[in-house]
Amino acid sequence: MKRAVIATSALLVLASAIGRPGHASDAALTPMPPALETRLALSALPVPLRDAATVHVLDPASGYRVARAGSSGVECLVQRTAWELAELRDDLYIPLCYDAAGARTYLRVIIDVAALRAQGLDARALEARIEQRYADGTYRAPRKSGVSYMIAPVMRTVGPPDMSVHTMSMPHFMFYAPGVGNADLGARPDLAEPASLQYPFVDRQGNDAQSYIIQMVGESEKAAILAEHRGLLRELCTHREVLCLARER
Repeated sequence: MKRAVIATSALLVLASAIGRPGHASDAALTPMPPALETRLALSALPVPLRDAATVHVLDPASGYRVARAGSSGVECLVQRTAWELAELRDDLYIPLCYDAAGARTYLRVIIDVAALRAQGLDARALEARIEQRYADGTYRAPRKSGVSYMIAPVMRTVGPPDMSVHTMSMPHFMFYAPGVGNADLGARPDLAEPASLQYPFVDRQGNDAQSYIIQMVGESEKAAILAEHRGLLRELCTHREVLCLARER
């Protein structure tokens, strides 16, 4: 099986990052205040969907727990561990929400990874465990199309120019598209022009179970998202400097 890469990493190769490279840390995760973590997780959703969404928050000692049960089937969290990086870091923050189909499949992987990390698995053992579960069919793609919401005002994950960890603002939607490639869409996200990212393209994760069609929000929508969450951005920057966008430093 081809090795998968972190969610949205192929996309980040093409995007412009804001902020400074991060540094790997030991395996200990810094907890977030649950209220702040909940707000960051829900910021990945459009406003009308937030009230009915389920929210998971992370206890570094045990994994995710449900902080608020919703009724819509949409589930949200802040991903803190990327098993595909082959190192355990304390400076990744990826707010994302899945619809019901994604919550039964893709979200399960993220929750399992957190639990395995809490049990003490090192990076190599964790990677091997997840790859084995993909290989044996424990983890599968959704049976139908759906969407992952990632329109939060900030996230911290792998990005250019040096493919290290950066803090950036890049709101977007991800539509499940197993087996679909950019050639199927006629998409050219490899072009140098920024305009090549304005239209749908595929983030291929290295295996058919983890391919997404990416749709970036427009500049006006992005500006509105940043304006809406101005207070949240200040609180995140106060909580940890690694969560500061360049303009908040």
